[in-house]
Amino acid sequence: MEPAATSTTPRNETAEPLLVLSGVTKRFPGVLALDDVDLDVKAGELHVLFGENGAGKSTLINVISGTFPPTSGSFRFGGEEMAELTPHKARAIGISPVFQEFSLVPSLTVEENLFLGRERSAAGILDAGGMRRRARELIAELGFDLDPKARVDKLDRAHQQMAEIAKALLGKVRLLILDEPTASLTERETGRLFELIARLKSQGVGIIYVSHRMREIRALADRVTVLRDGRHIKTLDAATVTDSELVELMTGRKIDVLFPAITHRPGEVAIAVEKLATADGQVADVDFFARAGEITGVAGLVGCGKSELVRAIYGIEPIASGSVTLRGETVTALDPRSSLRRGVAYFPANRGVEGLALSRPIRENVSMAALDLGRYQRRGIIRRTAERSLIGPIMETLKLRPPNIERAVGNLSGGNRQKVMLGRAMARDLDIFLFDEPSVGIDVGAKVEVYEFIKRLVEAGAAVVVVSSELPEVLALSNRLYVMHHGRIAALLEGEAMTEQNVLSSFFEEEAREKAA
Repeated sequence: MEPAATSTTPRNETAEPLLVLSGVTKRFPGVLALDDVDLDVKAGELHVLFGENGAGKSTLINVISGTFPPTSGSFRFGGEEMAELTPHKARAIGISPVFQEFSLVPSLTVEENLFLGRERSAAGILDAGGMRRRARELIAELGFDLDPKARVDKLDRAHQQMAEIAKALLGKVRLLILDEPTASLTERETGRLFELIARLKSQGVGIIYVSHRMREIRALADRVTVLRDGRHIKTLDAATVTDSELVELMTGRKIDVLFPAITHRPGEVAIAVEKLATADGQVADVDFFARAGEITGVAGLVGCGKSELVRAIYGIEPIASGSVTLRGETVTALDPRSSLRRGVAYFPANRGVEGLALSRPIRENVSMAALDLGRYQRRGIIRRTAERSLIGPIMETLKLRPPNIERAVGNLSGGNRQKVMLGRAMARDLDIFLFDEPSVGIDVGAKVEVYEFIKRLVEAGAAVVVVSSELPEVLALSNRLYVMHHGRIAALLEGEAMTEQNVLSSFFEEEAREKAA
C-alpha cells in the first residue's frame, strides 16, 4: 500500500480539494444518468455518496474512475484538469476504485489478479517471486485472512472482496473509491477495514464511500453528498445531519416505518430438515423447519453456513447426509429445476453472478424460470406476445423504473435488479420462498418495497425463509429465528427472546464451547 503522503498534519482547509467535479452531466442513449452534478473530495476526507439505486452514484464513480467520459462538465484532480481519462490512467495518477461488481479474473490466483496489467519483470523475465512477496506483504499489512496463491473462483465472496480491496491498494493511492465494501465482510473483517480507512485518512488519502448502511455512515463519514435522479441534492456535514433527514433527501419523501407490521399465521410445516450436512462441510448436523404463514429467519456472520443451508434446501449445494422434506414429502434428489416445479423459489445474495443474465432483457430474466409452463410456450416455442403481456403487468406491480421490460438487466440499479428477481417469483405459482440477503446492495426505498413484497407473500400463506447478516432486518421480519455459527445451529429464538443481545450471546457462547472442547 503506497499512499501519496505520509504526513499526519491536519489538511489545509484553504487548499483546492483533491477532486473537484463541476457541472458534470452524463447521457446514455435515452437516459440522462447525471444532470449537472458538483462534487468535491478533500485529501484526508471520507466523503459518502448517498442515494437510491438509480440515483447516479455508480455512473458518477465510473466517470471518476475513467470507465467512461462525462458528456459535459469539468473534472479536476490534484489541481489538474482531467481529459480523456481511462481506467489505466486513473490508476496511474492514484485513483483506485473497488466496485460492488468485482473486476477479478476467476481463473487466476489472488496474486495474479493483484498484478494483472502491472506485472513486474527483471531483465525481461517475469518476477514471479517478487510479486508473490509483495502480495504477501500487502495482505499481511491489511490484516486479511487471504491466501495469495488461491484461485479466485475457489474463494467465497467475502475473500473475493478482500482481494478486490487489496488490488486497489497495491499501487500509489491518492483517492480510494469503495462501493458497498462491507456487504460481504464479517464484523471482524469490517473492523479491520475501518482501521485501514482511518490509517489512509491520516496519510492524506481521500476516500469516496458508497453505502446504504447508516451505522457505517455514522462511524466513518466527514461529509455526505445526496444524489437523486442523477442530480446533486445537497452536501452535508455528517456530524450534524440526522438519519431521517438523509433518508428524506434521498427519496424525496418521508419513510416513517422501514419494517412493516406482518401478521404471521403459522400453519403446516413446509420445510423440514434433519441432520443435514453439505458436502463442503459448511453445514453440519442441522435440524431446521419452516412453516407456511410465517417468516423463519436465519442469522449469523458471513461464512457461518446460513447461505449454504438454503442453497442445499433448493438443490444447489450437494448434500452429504441428512434429509430435506417439503410439505411432508422427503425429497431424495434435489436440484433447482425440480425445486421450482415443487413451488420453491430461491433468491441468491449475488444477483449479478447467480441470479440474472445481465446482457438479456428484463422480460427474459423474469420469464426464464417459467418457460416450461404452457402460458409461456407452445410445443417448445416461446410465445413472445403472451410473454410480454404476462411480464409487463408483473413489473408494473413491482414499480420497475423506468417501466421498460426490454432493457438489459445489466443497465439496472441494484434495487431494480432485485425487483426483476422478485418478478420471477410472480411468473409462476410458488409457495415456498428462500431469500438470501434480500436487501444487500439496495437503498432504503427499495428495501421498503422488498419488505412489503415479503409481507404480502407470508400473509397470503406462503412459507418464507429470510437469511440475513443484518440483525435489525432479520429480527424485525422473523416470527422465529435460527442463529447459525460455524455450520451449526447455535440457538432457536422465539417471541420475547428474539433480541439482538440474545443473538450476539449465542455467537459468544458457541465460541466459548468450541474453545473449551
